[in-house]
Amino acid sequence: MTYAIIALGGKQYRVREGERLLVDRLPYDEGKTFHADILLLGGDGDARVGGDLKGEQVTARVAAHVLGEKVIVGKHKRRTGYRRRNGHRSRLSQIEIQSIAKKAARSSTTKKTETAKKAEPAAKSGSGAATAKKTSKKAEEKK
Repeated sequence: MTYAIIALGGKQYRVREGERLLVDRLPYDEGKTFHADILLLGGDGDARVGGDLKGEQVTARVAAHVLGEKVIVGKHKRRTGYRRRNGHRSRLSQIEIQSIAKKAARSSTTKKTETAKKAEPAAKSGSGAATAKKTSKKAEEKK
């Protein structure tokens, strides 16, 4: 079974197609799809990392925005009667992994123009003053 390691919100997750997982709140609306770059792709005894994965992405859908379980945090100091109790619920997004696939190839609609530049002969190492004169002449012409 193929799996992928992706990064979302500064954390890394191991995902498979069809899997649902809870991640930190994402800036997408419910029902929207998004893409995440693959850090590692594995399965069937082999794994690919880095440059081998250029252009491959995971497509996922935001299923819901939910609140996590309540976490209670308390602190106290002994013998003084000092007690504080706080709590919070993390804001999470439930996502569903739709596919682990290669990025679709872009169709080139813009014409590429090739400009052939004439190669100028390389200046000798002792001709630093000559190049300075050329630039100063150009600067004078602009004025």
